Amino acid sequence: MSVLRPARPEAPSGRQFELTAGRQRAVIVEVGGGLREYAVDGQPVLDGYAADAMADGGRGQPLLPWPNRLADGQYEFDGQRLQLPIEEVSRHNAIHGLTRWLNWNATPHGEDRLQMHTVVHPRPGYPFTLELTLDYALTDAGLAVRTTARNIGDQALPFGAGQHPYFTVGTPVVDTAVLRVPADARVELDSDRRVPTGALLDVTNSEFDFREPRSIGALVLDECFTSLWENAAGQAAVILSDPTTGKSVTVWMDGHYKYVQLFSGDTLSPKRRRRGLAIEPMTCPPNAFRTATDLIVLQPDTAVILEWGIAPSR
Repeated sequence: MSVLRPARPEAPSGRQFELTAGRQRAVIVEVGGGLREYAVDGQPVLDGYAADAMADGGRGQPLLPWPNRLADGQYEFDGQRLQLPIEEVSRHNAIHGLTRWLNWNATPHGEDRLQMHTVVHPRPGYPFTLELTLDYALTDAGLAVRTTARNIGDQALPFGAGQHPYFTVGTPVVDTAVLRVPADARVELDSDRRVPTGALLDVTNSEFDFREPRSIGALVLDECFTSLWENAAGQAAVILSDPTTGKSVTVWMDGHYKYVQLFSGDTLSPKRRRRGLAIEPMTCPPNAFRTATDLIVLQPDTAVILEWGIAPSR
């Protein structure tokens, strides 16, 4: 069975669930249902956080029932005007959903897999009932994560999903790492509040064109990419690598994830700044509750299943 590692009552991320399979090891946490560690042969693939620390910068957290920013926390849905809490105070945005600090329930399913579960009950700003399940599994290919969202209420609800892992390829900072992003466009974001202006920008001949692998260099990344290239299996894949360490990691996502946010961490604390690259699969762009762009609407007793994963170098 999955290993439950004891945590003191005051441990910020709650109970720790360790998964192992061959050379792989992952740690899932109670608070937020997130991914705290992922390593192969003892070498970190995830730029995670310590067991006695709080998840900073969204590190490893699922972003539900919406990813990224929502301007002023305000939106309209099904004739209702709704107001969500403002958590990004400096920009006056609601951000990254409602489940990051909830206690999730865990059901181990062997040494290499675990299911996390929670229910978002009606509350001001989100008067809906949403059941959420996260299935983590270590496979021969790496770590696979399945998200199941089910509307168990009696009215339709808005939904979007994202993930916020940071990755390392063994370098002190991401500047020397090589990045490949199979995306033809990026969502133009307002420079102050980082919400969409409504424009899509072709990446061709721009500093954000990573369709061919190249070094990140000093480029500051906090950008939302879209028009993703999919393979025959309907998956898109972002690849981070470094020729000096010989390490690489592929972040793959199924066709529900139409966007990927890349964040080089320049606004984090000096200790964390540019140490890892956040590669964030998202089903919708920022502000989707407000614009309805690629918003998923779940009718009562219907569900959506989303999959993404991490394939480290072998």
